[in-house]
Amino acid sequence: MHPVKIAVIGGSGLYQMSGLTDCQEIQVPTPFGEPSDTLMTGRVEGVDVVFLPRHGRHHRLLPSEVPYRANIYALKTLGVEYVISIAAVGSLQETYRPMDIVLPDQFFDWTRHRAATFFGEGLVAHVSLAHPVAPELVDLATGVCAEFDLGAARVHPAGTYLCMEGPAFSSYAESRVYRSWGMAIIGMTNATEAKLCREAEMAYCTLAFVTDYDCWHPDRAAVTVEQVIDYLNRNVTTAQHILKTLIPRLGQTLPVCAAHSALKDSLFTRPENVPAATRTKLAPLLQKYWS
Repeated sequence: MHPVKIAVIGGSGLYQMSGLTDCQEIQVPTPFGEPSDTLMTGRVEGVDVVFLPRHGRHHRLLPSEVPYRANIYALKTLGVEYVISIAAVGSLQETYRPMDIVLPDQFFDWTRHRAATFFGEGLVAHVSLAHPVAPELVDLATGVCAEFDLGAARVHPAGTYLCMEGPAFSSYAESRVYRSWGMAIIGMTNATEAKLCREAEMAYCTLAFVTDYDCWHPDRAAVTVEQVIDYLNRNVTTAQHILKTLIPRLGQTLPVCAAHSALKDSLFTRPENVPAATRTKLAPLLQKYWS
C-alpha cells in the first residue's frame, strides 16, 4: 500500500466521512494495542486520506480509554504526515459561542491518568511542544472555513484548549478557575493527541466545534449530554463540508512543517545504548535517523 499522508481523526459525532471514495477498511496492529477502530482509507477529490473515529464508530470509548498511542502509531505506519483532528468542546469565555469553530494554537494538559509518550523502556526523548500545532495547517483551515456561510457562527484562529481528564464535566469551581487562567475552550482528548503527533513528527491541527458554555455561564444551564448531542448533530454537517474542501487543498500544498523534524534534536539516548526491543518497537518513528 502506498503512503497516505493526510489523516482525519473524527471526534464526538463524526464517525464516518462523507465524500470518501475508493473506500477500504484496514486493521493496523501496533505494539500499543489496537486502535480505536478499523482505519478507513479512501480519496476525497482525488487526494488520499485515512479516517479514524477517535471513540470508535459506536462511541464506546471514554476519553481516557482512547488508545491514543495505538491510534497515532497506526497512522504513522501508513505514512501520515498531517493530522486534522475534529473535536467537540465547551466554551470558557463569552466570545466563544456555541456553533463557533475554534482552531486552538495552544494546549493546557490537565489530565492525570494517560500514557502520552511513545518513549521510555531505555530510550529518552524530549520534544519541543512550545507551539503544539502547525501554523501552516491552521492558516489553511482558517481560510477554508472563511469560504463557507456559517450563519451566526464565527471562526477563531487561536485560543488555548484545556484538556481535562473526564468523563464527568467540570464542577462550577473548576470551570471558574479555568476561566481565570485565560483558557478559551475545554475538551477531553486533543492535548494527548497533539503530544503524540509531535513525537511521531506529524503536523497537527484541531478544528474544535463549540457545543456549550461548560457550567460557568450565569444565563445558561450547565452542559448536558442532550445539549452536546444537539449541537453535535448541527456541527457534523459543517465539519463534513469543510473537510471536503480542506483535504484537497492540503493535498495540493503539503507544506513542510517544523513538526516533520521534531525528533532531530530531541533524542537523548545514543542508539547503541537503546535496547533492541525498543528500537524495533519504535522503528516507524526513528528509522530515518537510525537507518
